[in-house]
Amino acid sequence: MAELGNPRETIKILQKHEFHFRKKFGQNFLIDPHVLDKIIDAADVGPDDFVLEIGPGIGTMTQYLCERADRVLAVEIDAKLIPILQETLAGYDNVEIIHGDILKQDIWQIADRYNGGKPVKVVANLPYYITTPILMELFESRVPLANVTVMVQKEVAERMQAEPGTKDYGALSLAIQYYAIPYLAANVPPNCFMPRPNVGSAVVRLDCRDRAPVEVADEKLMFRLIRASFNQRRKTLQNGIGNGGLGFSKEEAAHAIEAVGLPTDIRGEKLGLKEFAALADELMMLHRAP
Repeated sequence: MAELGNPRETIKILQKHEFHFRKKFGQNFLIDPHVLDKIIDAADVGPDDFVLEIGPGIGTMTQYLCERADRVLAVEIDAKLIPILQETLAGYDNVEIIHGDILKQDIWQIADRYNGGKPVKVVANLPYYITTPILMELFESRVPLANVTVMVQKEVAERMQAEPGTKDYGALSLAIQYYAIPYLAANVPPNCFMPRPNVGSAVVRLDCRDRAPVEVADEKLMFRLIRASFNQRRKTLQNGIGNGGLGFSKEEAAHAIEAVGLPTDIRGEKLGLKEFAALADELMMLHRAP
């Protein structure tokens, strides 16, 4: 069986199947065994674990997962990779391959069928353009998750960990930190991939929270406020809310901002989850008031 962490074996299997990389799927295959080991270690995969792998490619990381995990389910969107996966994973009896878009899969059903509803570990080398939609789908669906270990663009990893008031801080920082605790496991240079991307990458483990770090009456309203405040980052929070299509006037925004103890000229980039939650609750009460 080909050890796909070896670049020569990767080239050989790609040539055998006459596979051509397709930009629309953002395909960059890992060719560094040390990085593969770091990902598996970061995900803390053990013999009792069920792992959902998103975007297995030619099965490079899948082979490593199969060696460590009890069961692996690999979901691949590119039909041309399915016969390659069937070949490269033929030596393992603890893996199943699904051809499909992870955003169209019933992940609750997957967790129930393959893991008896217990928390799932997710491992993914995600196309950078779709990283955020996939992570948000996983978190917002409330599927039982233990952790999510992903390869992402380095600047995305920095945004996930960013603190209020820093240049990398934004809506993604708040969303990730609401659902999980992010840890940077490794930086990965472009030469670890085939083809080489134009940017550096990073492995991030997201330890999923048992409960949210803040209480808020309307979670969706809170995230609408967050998006509105960062859509107009240079404007004050009051203007962001008043012009954000949320149904609140600037006067209501100013009243709510003052009510939670913040200056009316503050920008959204200075607020943490606690302040956004308090603001959402205050605005909701304003609209309920007679």
